Amino acid sequence: MNLLEIKNITLLKESRPILNNLSMEIWNGHVHAIIGPNGAGKSTLANTIMGLSGYRDFQGDVIFNGESLKDLSIDERARRGITLLFQEPARFEGLSVSRFILAGAKEKSQKVVEDALRQVGLVPENYINRAVDKTLSGGERKRIELASIYAMKPRLVLMDEPDSGVDIDSVKYIFSIIKDLKQAGSTVILITHSPEVLKRADHAFLICAGTLVDKGDVSRMFDYFSGKCVPCPHKGQPDTDRLVPMFAAN
Repeated sequence: MNLLEIKNITLLKESRPILNNLSMEIWNGHVHAIIGPNGAGKSTLANTIMGLSGYRDFQGDVIFNGESLKDLSIDERARRGITLLFQEPARFEGLSVSRFILAGAKEKSQKVVEDALRQVGLVPENYINRAVDKTLSGGERKRIELASIYAMKPRLVLMDEPDSGVDIDSVKYIFSIIKDLKQAGSTVILITHSPEVLKRADHAFLICAGTLVDKGDVSRMFDYFSGKCVPCPHKGQPDTDRLVPMFAAN
């Protein structure tokens, strides 16, 4: 069963198509990966699904659980169970870790906060009263965002480069949370350049120049990282990056 359908989306920036008649089907309860070169439209797709400012004016449609999201605000999408983990973790001056986690949690209790922090390897008493600000490292803030998502129990989680800029310990907990979310019934979309992140997915899509190039089992998609490539029509990238896998062109 499809939880999310991307239907013929075209999105322009400065008259240039970033997403170009893109269609995808996201299966309920699975972990999907979206891979491709820089500038392929991966983050743009995540921002469009979430309905961020600057990504709402597009042709086509986004269908979630049988309902169009096109006219819904970010808050309305969040209430339907969609959330986005940004590549750069957020800072909220003056907002405590506890309040941050409880903001989106289904159950509002201190136990939920403590359990979520332990799930990402953080000692609750060391973090509950701290502010989500520059006093926390990037890895700590990403773990706290993961803890908040774990407490939300969302229907759909979009993770943009979840392992970007974090230490090895944080990566371990990120992978653990991805597994936990799937076991709890959430659907996860991983936007990634990393073979290690790709391994955590059940299924993968390869996009280039805003177009779907290939899709299939994760084991087959590793060819993308092996350099077995042919020229790609992406005009926004240097020649060395203008590549897609040979198997996609066959």
